[in-house]
Amino acid sequence: MAFYKSNWFKYIKNLFIGLGAAAVMLGALYKIMAWPGGDLMLTIGLSVEAAIFAFLGILPPAKDYYWEKLYPGLDNYHSNIAPLTHGEAAKPIDGDVVEKQLGGMLVELESISKNMGSLKALQELDFSKTKDQIKTMGSFYDKMNEAMGHISESVEDTKNYRDQVAVLNKNLSSLNTVYGNVLNAFGGGQRQ
Repeated sequence: MAFYKSNWFKYIKNLFIGLGAAAVMLGALYKIMAWPGGDLMLTIGLSVEAAIFAFLGILPPAKDYYWEKLYPGLDNYHSNIAPLTHGEAAKPIDGDVVEKQLGGMLVELESISKNMGSLKALQELDFSKTKDQIKTMGSFYDKMNEAMGHISESVEDTKNYRDQVAVLNKNLSSLNTVYGNVLNAFGGGQRQ
């Protein structure tokens, strides 16, 4: 930052301008009243003012702010300026509306407070053994899938067993028929 923009420089600049103007005024007063030392005071005051004006001529100008862009009509004495807004002028504040809005905000804040309390409760939970529990559950699911595979194999074996029993039953029926025919052939079919 340039030295001429610092606060201390601005203070000293204003001090010299003020003292120089005071010296010129007093010198003019002493000269007008014809009091002794008026010539010297006027000469010193005008010299200080000349030095100050020369110094101010050397300093760069201060930044200009175009306030009329922010406040349209600022350069017109009779304009009705509505700061930072366009359209209608601000309406008077309705206490009921403000109270309802603040009430709604209070409800939201209470809800946020409850949610924060829930998060705090979660923070206090001990999740250190969760990894072991998940590992145990994974092992349980693996064993359950293995058992389901065995059950599936058992169902297949049961189906094969049933098919074999059906074939055996058919063969036994055929043997019974052959045996009955053999008995009929040798014994004439009569039993004693």
